[in-house]
Amino acid sequence: MKQWHKDSIVYQIYPKSYLDTNGDGIGDLRGIIRKIPYLQELGVNAVWLSPCYPSPGDDNGYDIADYRDIGPEYGTLDDFKELLAVAEEHGIRVLMDLVVNHTSDEHYWFQEARKSRDNPYRDYYIWRDPVDGHEPSENKAAFGGSIWEWDETTGQYYLHLFSKKQPDLNWENPKVRQEIVDMINYWLDMGVAGFRCDVINNLAKNEDGDILFGDRLHSYLHQLHTEALGPHGALTIGETWGLTPTQALALTGEERGELTSSFQFEHLLLGRIGGDKWMPEPVDRTAFVDILAKWENGLANDSYPVLVMESHDQPRALSRFGDRDKFPYESATMLAGMLYGMRGIAVIYQGQELGLHDPTFATLDEYRDIETFNGYKELKATGKYSEEEILARLQFGSRDCGRTPIPWTTGKEGGFTSGTPWIKTQVDKGFTAEEQDKDPQSVLNFYRKMLALRKAEAALGDGGVFELVMNKDHTSVYTRTCGDEVIYVVSRYDETEAAFPACVPADAKVILSNYEDGKTDVLRPYEVLWLKA
Repeated sequence: MKQWHKDSIVYQIYPKSYLDTNGDGIGDLRGIIRKIPYLQELGVNAVWLSPCYPSPGDDNGYDIADYRDIGPEYGTLDDFKELLAVAEEHGIRVLMDLVVNHTSDEHYWFQEARKSRDNPYRDYYIWRDPVDGHEPSENKAAFGGSIWEWDETTGQYYLHLFSKKQPDLNWENPKVRQEIVDMINYWLDMGVAGFRCDVINNLAKNEDGDILFGDRLHSYLHQLHTEALGPHGALTIGETWGLTPTQALALTGEERGELTSSFQFEHLLLGRIGGDKWMPEPVDRTAFVDILAKWENGLANDSYPVLVMESHDQPRALSRFGDRDKFPYESATMLAGMLYGMRGIAVIYQGQELGLHDPTFATLDEYRDIETFNGYKELKATGKYSEEEILARLQFGSRDCGRTPIPWTTGKEGGFTSGTPWIKTQVDKGFTAEEQDKDPQSVLNFYRKMLALRKAEAALGDGGVFELVMNKDHTSVYTRTCGDEVIYVVSRYDETEAAFPACVPADAKVILSNYEDGKTDVLRPYEVLWLKA
């Protein structure tokens, strides 16, 4: 029997910024319930919710204080159960965010663990004695500073790969693993269909806090699969930064019994010097397509790719990879058509279907993200940049660029809230759901057509074989083949015209185009076509 997730179209919701129904400026579960028909019309069959658990909010919800409840700002467990029911009525499954590398320092486990060295919860976390009066290692945390934080009460350091308010769990402790298994089953038994697994390849660590990709990680994931995920047929998508296709296969191969699939982010590192999000450089557009093809070919036989362009951790694709000024519609739809013609689980981030671009943050005070504030401090400390240059770099790379509220209408605060939004809104003419719904030639309606075709055409499904035919001079062509049916995906990743590729049969029929007439005599700026032969 075909697995339900194959050919899935997953829509990521950042609850805090989706739709606020009670006027407190924070999106909530009732707002998501209200928009389920919108998601059904878009064509998605699963939603992934970024964390909506109780949290002090140091890392916007990725510091979880209680794994088995809903944060009061988002609603109640009854609201969540209603969301599950309404989504099911509309043919949509619900995925949650599984954040089990670390908890909040306000989680009950950690509050107990720091009371004494012999507390029953002490070994739920990773503690080390000082080395020569200093931290056990010089490794740096993802959000800046040391990965070790001193605890005065017990006279030891605890490990945190991210914020100091996010202590890492000790996965070597079988009690921790059993707690996580039980928690996963709690949500799956309630009706959750699976999880996006936050920094899941970070679970296994050595004495210095370095991350190990080895047998212990596979053992941990296999236990989760065997005792919880597998019996429920759950979909799991791993957030696995920095892996090669070979390493990803070791986690997601169909016979492995670990994860269903994993994100690859290699193409999203382009346009950044050395991958540094504060250091912009021109995007290598040829490499962009080559990387996508590399992963399609590297995973196609034994694992299932995940197709992603945006997320809560990324600025908007239109601003990074498209042409916001001259060709906003064309470049936003070209990127979508080029990506989602490929084989894999399609993941769409909220607002991506509107072709949203980065908001403008005028001052540091307008940001909310801990990583951005730490980035500001690090850039300032170098003494190399003026205040204006630092703010420009933050504007380029901040996670807050993708976290501003969805502009539903042209009204006050874009219809997101009747109150004061938790972060600034940006409502630009032509970029609201209200306007685009009425415009046949909008990014939203392009997505609707594209996703409907993706479901309807066998060659675009799980069984369609991928082959990159050409990728030269900012023109790319690849095929998806199923039996005698071939679909050509032709993309022009440039602001100039080019000759139409001769490798496409003259009698191929245009089934999707981001230009109204769908001509095939020349490729226009940022044009994308799906043609059936």
